[in-house]
Amino acid sequence: MDWLIGLACSAGIAGTAYVKRSLSGSGFLAAVMLGTVMYALGSAIWYGSLIAFFVSSTFWSKWKRHAKEAAESGYEKSGTRDAGQVLANGGLGLLLCAANWVYPHPLWWYAFLGVMAAVTADTWATEIGGLSRKSPRSIKTGRIVPPGTSGGVSSLGIGASLAGGLFIGIVAWMLLAVSNPSASEATTAALRPASWVGIAGLAGIIGSLTDSWIGATWQQMYRCAACGREIEQARHCGMPAVPIRGRVGWNNDVVNVAGSLVGGASAVLLGLALGLI
Repeated sequence: MDWLIGLACSAGIAGTAYVKRSLSGSGFLAAVMLGTVMYALGSAIWYGSLIAFFVSSTFWSKWKRHAKEAAESGYEKSGTRDAGQVLANGGLGLLLCAANWVYPHPLWWYAFLGVMAAVTADTWATEIGGLSRKSPRSIKTGRIVPPGTSGGVSSLGIGASLAGGLFIGIVAWMLLAVSNPSASEATTAALRPASWVGIAGLAGIIGSLTDSWIGATWQQMYRCAACGREIEQARHCGMPAVPIRGRVGWNNDVVNVAGSLVGGASAVLLGLALGLI
């Protein structure tokens, strides 16, 4: 029954996103599979946190879309998420959920909380920060860079990043309050879930800033041969772009996974430092 409920809920949410062009065909299939397994192996807290990320990120990606078109034109991936983006943002969380299903332990939950906070913080920073009236600065050099430049940060984006992480912590806390914890969650419930909000906020912004740093250093970047713009895409203006920096294979999806890994590790370390794990 859990598999059927998970399939129905995930298909409904992903189907709506597909109709609104927030998901591509491959993204729809990946989202349905990921959500179904997450619901079956986890609980309302795990599945709800994933849905909170997806729904909020979809909302912000559509909010004032036209005002962000110039910045987004250089991104490797558009606002229509494909399977790679879905798995980059949710795949690690699913692995942690499965690990908790096999061997229940609070460590898996804190890692999951940090991962979801990081991907949410990064997405909010990108979507909301892209509306900043001030030009972003490179997180590596501090110099002003054009909007949409990988590794560029702004005060609005950093604020949005913190808000995204806190949002995930609040959602998780509220889900625990309205659900009936299973035996595996009883221990977690006793570990002062109010701390989840602060841990998620910190882990989220750490993961998001790590994503920006890797984007400014390791992510493979190109220069358009026609317009001269620095971009994430291998093609731009209808022709191949020229590689200018970064490491081969470090595309946007890989950078997102790395940032979420750091976010998850940060949450675990914070949980250990506070004696919650």
